[in-house]
Amino acid sequence: MIHPTAQIDPGARIGANVSVGAFAVIGADVEIGDGTRVDAHCVITGPTRIGRDNHFHPHAAVGGDPQDKKYAGERTELVIGDRNSVREFTTINRGTGDGGGVTRIGSDNWILAYAHIAHDCQVGNHCVFSNNATLAGHVEVGDYVILSGFAGIHQFCRIGSHAFIGMGALVNGDVPPYLMVASEGYSRPRGINAEGLKRRGFDATRIAAIKRAYRALYMSGAPMAAVREQLAPVAAESDDVRLMLEFIERSERGLLR
Repeated sequence: MIHPTAQIDPGARIGANVSVGAFAVIGADVEIGDGTRVDAHCVITGPTRIGRDNHFHPHAAVGGDPQDKKYAGERTELVIGDRNSVREFTTINRGTGDGGGVTRIGSDNWILAYAHIAHDCQVGNHCVFSNNATLAGHVEVGDYVILSGFAGIHQFCRIGSHAFIGMGALVNGDVPPYLMVASEGYSRPRGINAEGLKRRGFDATRIAAIKRAYRALYMSGAPMAAVREQLAPVAAESDDVRLMLEFIERSERGLLR
């Protein structure tokens, strides 16, 4: 399962049924879980912890030093879950000492060619990052998020679960759960991700409540304090709206509006 030209540091820990392709390099303090596939010319450096049944396609560069001038060589980590597909030329960097120290990727994500996940990002589960999608440092991404091709997320932004970011969108503010964002200079919300929610089993009642919250937040023209007051009784009856309201309350950068 290990190609004779692969270079694996003696300090790496390789699980059962792991395959490593030609000219791949696996550094010290790397742990790779059972059933994971590392294709030709991949480079995985540590400290990095990788779960089971992942697939790293040729030329992926995983676990490299953070691209941050403040980084001074301190020990930081990359943690990746299970069953992720990481395509060609993707780059995923470790964390920084003053940014939490860990870049974390969940499970069942599909990360396409030339995507970049920078230092200290926190990515959930079941996400799709299309070609050339880019996360700057310290970005938080929820579950079931889709980033279309060439989408770019500014540092410290948060993307809520089930959001859809359109092709070429440049996001410089927090995106609440369920929203669909399209490009127009800096991107602006363009409704909710209704089609994606239907595919994931959201019924008409749940979607209607989310739409009501969207209208209050983005179409009413009311100040944020009034929006919160308006959404409070809706959130009491809808877990989805409560998730949106909690997201808004925790926003430090300010919502994308």
